[in-house]
Amino acid sequence: MSKIIVVLGTNASGKSSLGIDLANRFNGEIISADSRQVYKGMDLGSGKVTQSEMKGVRHYLIDVVEPGEWFTVVDYKKLAEESIECILNNNKQPFIVGGTGLYIDSVINDFSFADTPPDYAFRDEMERLNTTELYDMLTKKSPKLAEAIHPNNKVRIIRALEKANSDFIPVKESSNKYEVLLIGLTWDKAVLHKRIEERLRKRIDEGMFEEVKVLLDKGVSPEFLIRMGLEYRHIYYYINGTYKTMDEFYEKMFTEIRRFAKRQMTWFRKNKNIHWLDSNGDYFDEAVRLIDNFLKPVS
Repeated sequence: MSKIIVVLGTNASGKSSLGIDLANRFNGEIISADSRQVYKGMDLGSGKVTQSEMKGVRHYLIDVVEPGEWFTVVDYKKLAEESIECILNNNKQPFIVGGTGLYIDSVINDFSFADTPPDYAFRDEMERLNTTELYDMLTKKSPKLAEAIHPNNKVRIIRALEKANSDFIPVKESSNKYEVLLIGLTWDKAVLHKRIEERLRKRIDEGMFEEVKVLLDKGVSPEFLIRMGLEYRHIYYYINGTYKTMDEFYEKMFTEIRRFAKRQMTWFRKNKNIHWLDSNGDYFDEAVRLIDNFLKPVS
């Protein structure tokens, strides 16, 4: 089986830069595993690495669809597997780097999905319900799918309900296609919270509010931004006056990102095969040793 290296972690953990440094070390190319970085123009809010930050490492599955378009884990798995083949054909080492656990699992566990066409009538019917009602419905129909979706992400909840309503079997594990090394990076709670705060302020200084305004000017709907969650939701709430002060924005934003990072860890902890790096030590060298051993030919 082809060997795949996954670098995963929580929000603001530094997994993207670590993945780039490791890919440079091991002649690799990177497939992003982030549910928001697939959207064009959603850069600062989703934490996309810049061209200079990529350090010459080719990245896949960044900027592949327009904001507002449907993009599911089924789409991700298909494109990720095509990207893996492309990387292997380039005689490069595939790396998957990101924090969307369902996307990562769909590839490394070779999840299979029923191919059901969109049911637009059903979507219109579901749009009339509020998000809490929809999430309760999904929890009853498919607890496993509900666990993987944020309770406020109305688009993904409706899509999951649509599949469940069509007798869709959401996830089934079959034989793995790849041999996988899973490397995880996170920090102690206090350190992680400080990193989250520093990164948020940096992105605001770099123009994250302006990015959201540009998206709105281009016709991206407020509903879509709200459904994208985190920075996009809360910046829109500030722009439309829901938050009266910047202090209120910061308080809501920090709380939401910290909760998101906690949910990420809850997902990742289920996988006992992840090698968690010691963030207090030389975690790059630790990762290099793990990869050296992983890539070593079997004698």
